[in-house]
Amino acid sequence: MQEFPKAYREFRRRNPAVARAYEDLGKACVGAGPLDARTRELVKLGMSIGGGLEGAVHSHVRRALEAGATPDEIRHVVALAVPTIGFPATAAAFTWVEDLLGGGPPAPKRSRRS
Repeated sequence: MQEFPKAYREFRRRNPAVARAYEDLGKACVGAGPLDARTRELVKLGMSIGGGLEGAVHSHVRRALEAGATPDEIRHVVALAVPTIGFPATAAAFTWVEDLLGGGPPAPKRSRRS
């Protein structure tokens, strides 16, 4: 797993008891159900997109990849957001996801009819 972001490391340094409690809560939530790590990270990515949380989107894209999700699965989560949160918010989330996925291959071209 990658190192925590600088802001979180600094927060944890200044507030160790709060950070410990936060991390323990996360562990308890993981243990509360049957979802595997890949599924959990895709779900958390969707929640982060819905919340408009750029930093969390970045974090959960990284974690989803580490847990075995594919770039196509991650991009599917973004596409699923359109009818729920609207196109403008989804477009913003798309850019956050692509920050980490690097743009990937272009979408297939559609033929033009005359």
